[in-house]
Amino acid sequence: MEEVNKQEPEIIIKETKILSFGEQLTGIDFSTEEEGSVYHVKKTMADLTNLLLDEYQKGDKSPIKSLLFDHAVGELVSAQMALVKVITFKNK
Repeated sequence: MEEVNKQEPEIIIKETKILSFGEQLTGIDFSTEEEGSVYHVKKTMADLTNLLLDEYQKGDKSPIKSLLFDHAVGELVSAQMALVKVITFKNK
């Protein structure tokens, strides 16, 4: 009879960090170098966006508050993108 080699199956556990609203919005991911200026800008804007979301979710909501929240988030994203563009700009 042929001997069967019975080994335990290899189990691979992959941890995945759930990104916050601000991290998703600014595009922070695991490929972003944590030491560089781009990461610092993205992290700062992500933190501001998360702070804004926390404040927005407190208390009563109104159409005006929702409009202001949407506008503020858009402005934060625009500012973050402009800052990253300046940091990474290369003259040709």
